[in-house]
Amino acid sequence: MKTRPLLVAVVAIPLLLSACATRSNSPNVYRSGEAQAEREVRYGTVETLRAVDIQRDPTGVGTIAGAAVGGIAGSTVGGGKGSTIGAVLGAVGGAIAGQAIEGSASIRPGVELVIRFDNGDIRAIVQEDAGGLKAGDRVQVIGSGASIRVVRI
Repeated sequence: MKTRPLLVAVVAIPLLLSACATRSNSPNVYRSGEAQAEREVRYGTVETLRAVDIQRDPTGVGTIAGAAVGGIAGSTVGGGKGSTIGAVLGAVGGAIAGQAIEGSASIRPGVELVIRFDNGDIRAIVQEDAGGLKAGDRVQVIGSGASIRVVRI
């Protein structure tokens, strides 16, 4: 009977940890599906920039995995009704903890860039902060729509 909670914990803990893993939106990182695809390139100058936080949407995996781990841990407390109550309280506490872990792991430092393009258009673009950009820098804006990268030239 004790091996089942251990087995569930062995499965749930990696799920909880995977909830903490987030994909990069750095202008220096391309996903495999983005490779070997043509992108629009425009040129401009950084007018202003400011630091922002980029919050990724929660997946719910942290909450679920936390509830599973907490429920298993709580079920080992006492026996009978105490074990059931412990499992419920552990699941609730684990869900809250898992959600908090996933939430804090999904925040990345970003930068909001206001760029004046060579044609006179002005646009604001937010991306993960790869460092090094400052007002006055000449930049390439690669891509269009929701897939844009700003890099210094």
